[in-house]
Parts: sequence; C-alpha cells; structure tokens
Amino acid sequence: MSHQRVAVRCPACATGTESAHEVLARGGQATVRCADCGHVHKTTLAPEATVERRVVVSQDGESEAAFIEVPPDETLSVGEEFLVETDAAVLTARVTALETTDGARLEEAPAEAVKTVWSRAVGNVAVDLTLHPKDGGHDDTRSVKIQVPGDEAFVVGETHEYGSEAFTVERLLVRDDATGYDREGYEYDGDAAPAKDIKRVYARDEDARSRAWSGW
Repeated sequence: MSHQRVAVRCPACATGTESAHEVLARGGQATVRCADCGHVHKTTLAPEATVERRVVVSQDGESEAAFIEVPPDETLSVGEEFLVETDAAVLTARVTALETTDGARLEEAPAEAVKTVWSRAVGNVAVDLTLHPKDGGHDDTRSVKIQVPGDEAFVVGETHEYGSEAFTVERLLVRDDATGYDREGYEYDGDAAPAKDIKRVYARDEDARSRAWSGW
C-alpha cells in the first residue's frame, strides 16, 4: 500500500512549523521523510484511525480470506503489493481488483470506500511454460508448471534450469495486473520480466527429451 503522509515538524528545515512528511515505518518512534527537504528522521505520531478490510488472496488455484487494517483515507490501487497474514502464512500479495461497498470494481479507491481487496500471492508463484522441441516440431510441444520466487527474472534468449527442466526463453507474456509494461508480449533477446509478472513463458526445450527429438 502507498505510504501515508502526516504533518510534523522537520528538524532540518527548522522552520518551527509542521510540514508534510511521508511515513516510511511505524513503531514506538516512526521513521518519516520530509516532503520539502527529503530529510529522514524519527518522530512520535499520534495513534492513527484505521479501518478493517477483507482481503481475498489467490494462490495456485485456491483462495484464502484474511483482513488488513489501513487508514481510511489511504488510496488503494490495482498493482500495489502488500503483506497480509493468513491462517497459513504471511504472504506478499498484489492487488488485482478493488470491490467497493456499492459493488463496483475499481482500479483505485480510498480504503474507506473498499469492501474487499482481491489479490494474488506473488512471493512464490507458479509459472506456466510452453516448451517445444529444438527441431522446431510442434507435435511434441508440452506444457509445464514450475514454482519459483516471484522476483526470479526470465530473460528472452537465455537458458534457464529448474530441477529437471532446461529451456531457452523465446517469448514472454505478461499479466494484466503487471505494471510498467507497454505491451503484452516480449520476444527480443534481453527482454525480461520477473515471474510474478508473467502469464506464460514460451521456450525451446533443452532437456534430454528435446535432444532425443532433434537427433542428438
């Protein structure tokens, strides 16, 4: 979720008046950064009001509900990542949709207007691979699913190995909820994306079965 902004005095500006600060971390002494001069310092903040919101986290085809507490005026947005504690674990999740109290689905909304935060786990993710033989044939193309850390990068033109699988990436399809991309497909050498942003990887099979198909 985005950082909250508060009004406190900045020791570097030394104006004696309160100015806008970004809250970087909370605790007994909060860590804040002055919006005017960029100075980072510690300060005591008054307890903030929060609202509890339902979160649905999807992972590997299953969903689990949990709750988070956020300031009512904090803006929630599709694509943002946050930590959520479920019954099973603490997960890194990405917002995929926001359902408001009147039933609408929005890309962005203040927390007080949100009923349910829909999300998917991105700390560890399943990546779908479509692998074709090195000889270019398609009859033996196979689909594989691998589990990798969400930040693991896949690069077009590079060979990757995971367990018994070895493959050279030829094309990447990115997810609709991934931000910072100007198109859906990437196929030029050097194009890259982390696993959490990938919908599917198309690649040339480099394992023993592929060598058998190509006559090696």
